[in-house]
Amino acid sequence: MSERLVVAPIGSRETFKDMAYQALRDVIVSSGVYRSRTDIRLDERQLAQDFGISRTPVREAMAQLEREGFVRSIPRRGIYVVRKTKQEVIEMITAWAALESMAARLVTQHASDDEIAGLRRMFAKFDGTTPHAKLDEYSEVNIAFHQTIIELSGNQVLIKLAENLFTHMRMIRGQTIGEDDRADRSIHDHMNIIHALEARDTERAEDLVRQHALGLAEHVAKHVDYLD
Repeated sequence: MSERLVVAPIGSRETFKDMAYQALRDVIVSSGVYRSRTDIRLDERQLAQDFGISRTPVREAMAQLEREGFVRSIPRRGIYVVRKTKQEVIEMITAWAALESMAARLVTQHASDDEIAGLRRMFAKFDGTTPHAKLDEYSEVNIAFHQTIIELSGNQVLIKLAENLFTHMRMIRGQTIGEDDRADRSIHDHMNIIHALEARDTERAEDLVRQHALGLAEHVAKHVDYLD
């Protein structure tokens, strides 16, 4: 059994291949691949029609996404969104922990006070409330927080290495943030991380970010039973 995703047409500012690639990445991120055991099939012909472009750029984008591990082509069946196994997810989170913790270290050394203050401003709307009250909104802020730490590192190689991994992390974080009491613990961890960054406490910031990510890996290992 498979389900068809609803997508919007794409515009014409960039090349069709680049646009198709980004549009397909957005489709995959919003597909909910970790919310269901149902296989998600991508129909190349239908996607081209929905995007309002020819099949060639869609085919080229699909090929790139397959090389990056986001989709897989199954002979005589079609192209499907990849759902990582539990072990693969844990390994991805562990790799992310290494990248983001180094990024946090670099943030304390190179980011401006205003850039770091921007991290605190992200959570102003949740002051005096609980993340569970606005879970969808908090989930997006949570994801933006981690992406911003990577970007503020200023290390272009690190940013590039994290790019594809971040897409997987976005899907995993989006699914797990509402589980157990992760949302409440998440904002507590984030406030501690921000305080360490503001204080330019390099070792503490690096350690807090690493432990925060590894806490997600531990949660997946202990509580997530829908990946295998």
